Amino acid sequence: MKSRIATLMVHTSPLEQAGMGDAGGMNIYVVENSIKMANSGVEVDIFTRADKTGLADAVEIAPGVTVHHLEAGPISALTKEELPSQIGALTHAFMEHQSGKPNDYYDIIHSHYWISGQLGWMISERTGAPLVHTMHTMAKVKNQALAEGDTPEPLIRALGEEQIVHNAKALIANTDAEAASLVSLYGADSDRVKVVTPGVDLQRFTPGHGKASARNILNIAPDAIVLTFVGRIQPHKGPEVLVRAVAEIVNHAPHLRSKLALVIMGGASGTGINEPERLEKLAKFLGISELIHFKAPVSRSELADWYRASDLVCVPSYSESFGLVALEAQACGTPVVASAVGGLRTAVSDGISGTLVDGHDPKAWASVLSRLIAEPQRRVLLSMGAIEHAKKFGWETTARQTLDVYDWVLSRPKNNSLWIAN
Repeated sequence: MKSRIATLMVHTSPLEQAGMGDAGGMNIYVVENSIKMANSGVEVDIFTRADKTGLADAVEIAPGVTVHHLEAGPISALTKEELPSQIGALTHAFMEHQSGKPNDYYDIIHSHYWISGQLGWMISERTGAPLVHTMHTMAKVKNQALAEGDTPEPLIRALGEEQIVHNAKALIANTDAEAASLVSLYGADSDRVKVVTPGVDLQRFTPGHGKASARNILNIAPDAIVLTFVGRIQPHKGPEVLVRAVAEIVNHAPHLRSKLALVIMGGASGTGINEPERLEKLAKFLGISELIHFKAPVSRSELADWYRASDLVCVPSYSESFGLVALEAQACGTPVVASAVGGLRTAVSDGISGTLVDGHDPKAWASVLSRLIAEPQRRVLLSMGAIEHAKKFGWETTARQTLDVYDWVLSRPKNNSLWIAN
């Protein structure tokens, strides 16, 4: 008999384009991990909230992986801040889907992000299926490292995360550092915290035919110096650091102005809804408008070419649970310059596959970037190290370790008390 997993990610859909709105690395994580688990014989149902009309009730995205749309609240886009008010309606919608099925239809409820964790807690209480939760980001961690002008995460989120930590049968952390934060900041039982490192699609993200071929495809000049940022455009992701760093670079090395380009690929998100416009105004104020190129998110296959075409991929986040962009870029053979925070310290091997930068001072970033721009042979060595480092990560390993967590949970004594009995 096949095991069935109910995966919850209600604030964003796995069908959405990553890099836009609330869709990011978590969307990729859930889809890739689900597909690899399904390849092992597990059936995965992913539940998300219907936020527009005309959506199919169910969409199979791969054999054994189906996305289900739950109708709860107005059929329109709701912000993450508004979604907690719909937990009751989402619970009802899930239980409607569950009607006619035994309580043990799903072996595991696996929630992603705190809003889904609240829903998962309610469903677990009603069905008896144990809850496994992956935070992806945590309010208390984010609030310790806010970008200038960024809005702190609200108390309701921190309280909600504490409740999930207390009620989940297992908590999956991306790194040892994240596991430590769950224990130290949230009082998690260390025995229930399991580290499962995210992966990268090593078939899609490869060096391919190299930088020259990728630049030819994308119509980028062979001698251009391309720095690339990929992600949602919001203060917390730090794109402003790069804009200011580029200004510092050309101020000290005017000869680079004709060749340097910063590509900011992504869409506005969260508190950064006006961030692209603000960054454009900042670039104009700094006198570098012609060096900053904003680009909408692209398909996964085209994204690989952008990574290959770049000299450096930059991830200046103020906190990061892991940083899939860093791993994808390295798999394509491009060194990464990233903040020395959170999961980026695992995703990037400092001095081997890229460089980690302490803090977010644009002058410090400019110094690191300038040095790497001036040392092409150093970049070649880092490129080789990046490819080897990325090979250590694969979604097959992530899926296997996730299934091991499920097995561990299912081997524990069950609490059979239900709020609603069939």
